[in-house]
Amino acid sequence: MTDNAAVASISTPPAPAINGAYKDLRHKLAEKMAGEITLSDNPGETLKKWRTLFEISQSDLAAFLKVSPSVISDYESGRRKSPGIFIVSKIVDAILDMDVARGGAKIRSYESILHGDFNADAIYDIHEYLSPISVEEMIRLIKGEVVYSPNSEYIKPLYGYTVIDSLKAILQLSYNEFQKLYGWSSERAMIFTNVSTGRSPMVALRVTNLKPALIVVHGLTASRIDPIAAKIAEIEHVPLITSVVPINDLVRALQSHDVKH
Repeated sequence: MTDNAAVASISTPPAPAINGAYKDLRHKLAEKMAGEITLSDNPGETLKKWRTLFEISQSDLAAFLKVSPSVISDYESGRRKSPGIFIVSKIVDAILDMDVARGGAKIRSYESILHGDFNADAIYDIHEYLSPISVEEMIRLIKGEVVYSPNSEYIKPLYGYTVIDSLKAILQLSYNEFQKLYGWSSERAMIFTNVSTGRSPMVALRVTNLKPALIVVHGLTASRIDPIAAKIAEIEHVPLITSVVPINDLVRALQSHDVKH
């Protein structure tokens, strides 16, 4: 099948009925996803990132779109020419419709960020990578010390990071906002500054449903981390590291990943 024929063959099934507020959230997220994929220097990798974030397999996405799994694989690997905005929109719609059919948890996890509900003072920096970074590479970039590392089956690629002022987050964010912030950062690194022992971010992690792929405690050495924090990381199978690199240097180092790729 030619590239054009494969593109033409993709048809998205009707989306389940949703209410107005949820429809608006879905629309905003669709615009964000489609724009990021279309404008990316590596559209296939960015498409793969979003499919992975929504925990959808290539075969399931292909089945939903009624195309061969090789079509999705070829787009993501770059073996087919970059998809245009029309086909990108159909793939994005399929990913979101599949999430709606599952209950819409992934879409809802983006609600507060897309609507700007978080207090900006609590968030130091947010960045989404054009291509994923491994936990090992992030440790190297920020000269991190490992407090706890789970088995390889629990270690995921990182598609971005969020740097949070831990003290301001505790004082300014509600419990629900804190939960949403963790959920939005699934498959991402959460980096906490202004931390005294490392316990409070890990206690918050313990009661959330969606878990980040990595937690970094900034400003402490590994030996100063509260043993309870390390134990929670072990229970939740979430890698926990520390870094004492000055915060501005740390952010520059993390952003350098996109420059290199």
